[in-house]
Amino acid sequence: MWYKDLVTSEKPAWYSDLASYAALPRLSGLILSPDGSRLVTQVATPSQDGSKYVNALWRIDPSGQTPAQPLTRTPESSHSPTFAHNGDLLFLSARPSGLKDAPDKAPTALWRLPADGGEARLVAWRRGGIDQVVAAASCEATVVKAGVLVSAANLDDDDRLAKARAEGHVNAILQTAYPVRFWDQDLGPAKPQLLAVDAAQTLAPPRQLTPGAGSALWDCQLDITPGGDSVVTTWDVPMSGGSLRVKLVRLDYASGQAKTLIDDPVADLSHPAISPDGKTVAYIRWEHTTPTDAKGTGLWLTDIDGGEPRQIAASFDRVIDAKPVWLPDGSGLLLVADDQGRAPVFHVALASGTVTKLTSDVAAFSDVNLSPDGATVYALRSSYTAPPAPVRFDLTQALAADGNGIATTALPGPAEVLELPGRLEELRFERDGVDLRAFLVLPAAASPAKPAPLLLWIHGGPVSSWNAWSWRWNPWLMAAVGYAVLLPDPALSTGYGLDFINRGQDDWGGAPFEDLMTATDVAIARPDIDATRTAAMGGSFGGYMANWVAGHTDRFKAIVTHASLWHLPSFYGTTDMGFYWEREFTPEGTERSNPSPSVARIATPMLVIHGDKDYRVPISEGLRLWWDLLSRSALAAGDDGTSPHRFLYFPDENHWVLTPAHAQIWYGTVLAFLARHVLDLPEEQAPAWPELLG
Repeated sequence: MWYKDLVTSEKPAWYSDLASYAALPRLSGLILSPDGSRLVTQVATPSQDGSKYVNALWRIDPSGQTPAQPLTRTPESSHSPTFAHNGDLLFLSARPSGLKDAPDKAPTALWRLPADGGEARLVAWRRGGIDQVVAAASCEATVVKAGVLVSAANLDDDDRLAKARAEGHVNAILQTAYPVRFWDQDLGPAKPQLLAVDAAQTLAPPRQLTPGAGSALWDCQLDITPGGDSVVTTWDVPMSGGSLRVKLVRLDYASGQAKTLIDDPVADLSHPAISPDGKTVAYIRWEHTTPTDAKGTGLWLTDIDGGEPRQIAASFDRVIDAKPVWLPDGSGLLLVADDQGRAPVFHVALASGTVTKLTSDVAAFSDVNLSPDGATVYALRSSYTAPPAPVRFDLTQALAADGNGIATTALPGPAEVLELPGRLEELRFERDGVDLRAFLVLPAAASPAKPAPLLLWIHGGPVSSWNAWSWRWNPWLMAAVGYAVLLPDPALSTGYGLDFINRGQDDWGGAPFEDLMTATDVAIARPDIDATRTAAMGGSFGGYMANWVAGHTDRFKAIVTHASLWHLPSFYGTTDMGFYWEREFTPEGTERSNPSPSVARIATPMLVIHGDKDYRVPISEGLRLWWDLLSRSALAAGDDGTSPHRFLYFPDENHWVLTPAHAQIWYGTVLAFLARHVLDLPEEQAPAWPELLG
């Protein structure tokens, strides 16, 4: 592949070719056994035929003394692990069940791997699959989420109807409420229910906990008390005009009786976490955004039996979007939140509400676990210099660091440490008195004598931050062929407080655009950057901003826009969560922030990329952008029907591009496009387009 010819390194490495990159093992998730003796993570690698990524479960030694070891080796994915109270490992997999009446294509089922070794055994399955599992810490009480057809009288009847639909080749869905799609899934006809499972038995009949849930559990988050008597789950509540809010509901595990814990009419509630004594629920409250105020998140507590909720650490204005972790004695919580281009682990003391930063690494943490004695914290650590990997640190030492945090210690994991084809620097600057920052990835050869061309890469979200390794948006593949990559956090980004987010509310083309241009000015002022060879690119909100940049400046020589918003008024009605966008913008803000009216001013070649299974930013946005570029831009198609613009279309991909082969096509096409316009290579000298495109 021509990519190899552009790589500046003289020795083989993971970045030497796109196939090597696609084959790298990718860690996600981390859980600790009840006795603290084992960590388990899942590792994704390409399937044997290369058509998808397949997860295997791996064991990691918390003490760091022994190498990581694989626990599952089947061709089918094993994922979503959780520990049973006795240390057995529960997980989901679509491996063949061996059941007599099972469909030819095995559904995702619940399996159990004994703590002392041996083969995994089938615990529960549904013809429509299982997609979530939680287990009690002190008993066998287990809850799974599975779809059940609305017309089914019971679970046996659901199995009959699901089999009849499959054999009759029926996939039609009659919808009665909103939403009807989510990210890349059509919702229905089966609607999710929570089922109680006796995980100690083999194929014990599941029991319905939520037979009347309707559409309330599409994307639910749940927890179970240590003693298994209660389940707390998020619950979607329909509102007028097709909108939704999310409340918290407590379910009695024995009877399924439901009781609303918290129903806040102006907020969504998420990430319930039940205390070790089973008496208190911690959760995240995010008040509904308005066009002028992002509102932000808060950490709240409520008694599991009900009562007045209370906020903890009200002055902490970072966005929290992960489940809090209780200390074993119930005195505090650990949480992760974006902060200044990092995502540290924080400690929250319940008595005082004091928030203390625990980690000093320039990194983003996730999947936080605590040892049974509360002394050691385990997590996955990720940064722009390393993909996710397991680490640990001492909680007492971290608390004693007075908010400065401490460095974490790496544990032997399933993946090797990667050598990088360059270096990472952090830029800090200001615009109109506001402090701004960005990461800058530089190729190894970049110097004043050999300045590198620059790619401005704009993050999605928009309420997010460039702070963690990304397999999907990896700047090191660009650095390997000589590009510098600028990763700024403009207005609307997380980690800088609510005022920073609100600078961009209802005006996406205002402060966010100006921040990005300022960051670009800072970068190209460096002697190791070639100011005459620059490009901009981004996906989702980053794609929106790429479109806005294209219509409001001609400073870049090429622009790549992936899964991008183009015509905001029509986008609201075709995206999967239209009510969210109705809250996000005023009518005036929609008009002000709409990039499509500026198409006639677009004089920069654009590469448009979109997947047909993208329901968050539907393909209609990409198709309309493509038509507008060819018919109305300054580089519209000529008499021969051609234009310097290009459209890369993936019929089977979603908001991202997830399969190994298509990821290689994506990077190959982007780099070929940039070579023609940023590097000014004539067609006969430019890298060929990926040959598998035809």
